[in-house]
Amino acid sequence: MIGIRRAEERGHFDFGWLDTYHTFSFGDYHDPENMGFRALRVINEDWVRGGGGFPPHPHRDMEIVTYVLQGALEHADSMGNGSIIRPGEVQRMSAGTGVVHSEKNASAVEPVHLLQIWIFPERRGLEPSYEQRPLPEVKGRLAVIASPDARDGSVRIHQDASILATQLDKGQSAEHRLQSGRYAWVQVVRGPVMLNGERLERGEGAAVSDLSRLEIEAIEPSHLLVFDLA
Repeated sequence: MIGIRRAEERGHFDFGWLDTYHTFSFGDYHDPENMGFRALRVINEDWVRGGGGFPPHPHRDMEIVTYVLQGALEHADSMGNGSIIRPGEVQRMSAGTGVVHSEKNASAVEPVHLLQIWIFPERRGLEPSYEQRPLPEVKGRLAVIASPDARDGSVRIHQDASILATQLDKGQSAEHRLQSGRYAWVQVVRGPVMLNGERLERGEGAAVSDLSRLEIEAIEPSHLLVFDLA
């Protein structure tokens, strides 16, 4: 079964410095029908204007993955980490028992476009930690960028969940097999694509259950994430 979350159904706020779309309930956007999917809690698509950013704020008991699509995002946290995240990299922060961090556009002029992803951890009270890695080759193939065992050079998340990414040229296809009893969420960054016969446009997502195989075909040049979830 495939349940589609249309792009225009997402929560939307434009704060001037931040233009953001929420796939699931977040902050001032509350939708009891869309509180997450399995362990996946948040997918926010953010555009942060030049010079803008999120001031220091706390988190706890959440796996936070940042995926930059355009521009550069500057990160700092109470663990002493400071870095700039660019396209072609993935960042994971385990908030655990508590961490304070800030994220701001590294440019005073150019916008930064990113996905902020939250996944519930396998248990509460983990030690906070941070990791940033280059992405593997994702053009023409689904590649693991986050996983519980850090396989294939992916960042490690503390949950039985994996995130895969791909960029497909027009007409290219990719396939992902789901083990029995597992679920998937597909999020289209750029599209459109066909997912098992269903058309998904840019910004749209799909909850997948009771299927053993995902078949993805790019109608136009496309970029998407696949979440393999328990």
